[in-house]
Amino acid sequence: MKVNKVAVVDITPATPFDFDSTFHKPDHFTSGDNHWEPGGRWQTWLCNRVPLGLKFVNSGSREKPRVKVEIWSKDRLDKGTLDSLISEIRYRYNLDLDLSDFYKQFGSDKILGPTLKKWRGMRPGHPSSLYEYLIIGIALQNATVRRSIQMFRTLLEKYGTQVEFDGQKLWCFWEPGRLIKVTEQELRDLKVGYRAKSIKKIDDYFATGAVDEMALRQKNRETQMGELLKLYGVGPATVWYLLFDVFHHLGFFNHVSPWEQKIYSKVFFDRDPEKPVSVKKLLKHFEKFGDYKQLAVHYIWEDLWWTRLHSLSAKADSGQERRNEHIPWLEKLIRI
Repeated sequence: MKVNKVAVVDITPATPFDFDSTFHKPDHFTSGDNHWEPGGRWQTWLCNRVPLGLKFVNSGSREKPRVKVEIWSKDRLDKGTLDSLISEIRYRYNLDLDLSDFYKQFGSDKILGPTLKKWRGMRPGHPSSLYEYLIIGIALQNATVRRSIQMFRTLLEKYGTQVEFDGQKLWCFWEPGRLIKVTEQELRDLKVGYRAKSIKKIDDYFATGAVDEMALRQKNRETQMGELLKLYGVGPATVWYLLFDVFHHLGFFNHVSPWEQKIYSKVFFDRDPEKPVSVKKLLKHFEKFGDYKQLAVHYIWEDLWWTRLHSLSAKADSGQERRNEHIPWLEKLIRI
């Protein structure tokens, strides 16, 4: 689908604000639905079942932030739709989050302090709707990063829409209910394995109105958790991610997957990933961050992945590794 630029809107995030670390998360696997360069992000966005192309441009500074949003669509968007889109962008990317208390409490922390200073203004968030995130979460279950990318890319190319704008060709997610007439076997033929049943169930929930993201946002955390755990194929790990990325609960931290256990053990305790610290000990360690447990770990986690990204970029530019930044133990765990 070729689309035309229909609007340009300026957004002013809360101060301070760091553009690149907010709009690009190096730990999120890429699948052809977005492209990032320093100071700019291109992505697709499904708005009222209409595929859009969006370009975010950093047009301000950390202390005087401004983000220019260029919007491409097949047809013009009325004011109500445009206002709703901008509101949703602000919500998903956490652009109005007040970080002042978090920085005040932990700015002097021996481990966290330097990271807060380095990434001052970074927001947690995710560009996906609840429906989209659930499908992504299912693709991530019990699979290597490489395998997850393959499955999700195959699904996007089969059921999504390719949007061409501003020199980019990116895939846009399909709308909820798109899979109603798709059989479980058809999904299995795409080599998603047992996940086919979960994907079908999730699509059915949203198509029938059994799940309403906007209504769920208004509920408390316990209610959200309970409703999400009722969904077929959704376990504690996926719910934990959802509560932080989609519903913005900054202090909820009750689950550590085996993969993350290895990484946290190395980062926080300098332990061999193959001989990790117990989950119980990890969770107890994070208690010191109080109402900001997950946000604190997010900063440390993202710093690790940005270090990896810079290392890989330096290697590509120079043709050799930079030993002070290359992270072989992490590469072994990622296995892309």
